[in-house]
Amino acid sequence: MRAIIIEDETAAARNLQVLLGELYPQMEVVATLESVGESCEWFAANAMPDLVFLDIHLADGNAFRIFDTTTISCPIIFTTAYDQYALEAFRVNSIDYILKPLKRSDLERAVGKFLTLTSPQRSDYTRRVDSMVAERRRHTTLLVQVKDRIVPLGEEQIAFFHTSEEKVSVTSLEGKSYPTEGTLESIYGRLSEEDFFRANRQFIISRKAIKDISVWFGSRLAVNLSVPTPERIIISKARTSEFKGWLAAGN
Repeated sequence: MRAIIIEDETAAARNLQVLLGELYPQMEVVATLESVGESCEWFAANAMPDLVFLDIHLADGNAFRIFDTTTISCPIIFTTAYDQYALEAFRVNSIDYILKPLKRSDLERAVGKFLTLTSPQRSDYTRRVDSMVAERRRHTTLLVQVKDRIVPLGEEQIAFFHTSEEKVSVTSLEGKSYPTEGTLESIYGRLSEEDFFRANRQFIISRKAIKDISVWFGSRLAVNLSVPTPERIIISKARTSEFKGWLAAGN
């Protein structure tokens, strides 16, 4: 069994790993991550583990931000010092919610739930999660304001979304840019994953707008669009494989 721990407190992560080693020697902790950004990059570059232990308050923000850009199809056990997030936790694929400080008995109960899932049940669990994600990612139409008018902008008309200084804009394939509401994370959750890719923290790009790709420094990629962009679009080394796979899947 492969597990990962997402926890920004070093002592808490170490304590959890020690307890898991004592109780479940067959479980291998393959990564310990500290932030939303680091977690998103890890999931983009690695195979899905069997189980995730997830703290809610991480070094760079609320852990629920991970789900805005990343599909986690395996079971999750939340570990946190706060009980007000329990309902939100069970809206994602959580099987238990453990309050800190972690107790041995609570950990045994939570992992016990995971172990009682047979392989067919785990497969069905994964299918249900994938189905929910697909349901959320239906084609959408944005309403953008142009002076005193509200104009509908369909996905097929969009070249990219960009965020800067906490403001988000959408640019059409004609090169026209409009302010839009919401965060890049919430917008991405509504888009078709076949047609749009979250390139980095600043950009969501449309497949239709991609002109070509340049090899960039440090094994990264620079994506060139058919319309001007406010800054260069860089795909990190950790995500180049995912990006190439997404791009190839559309051909």
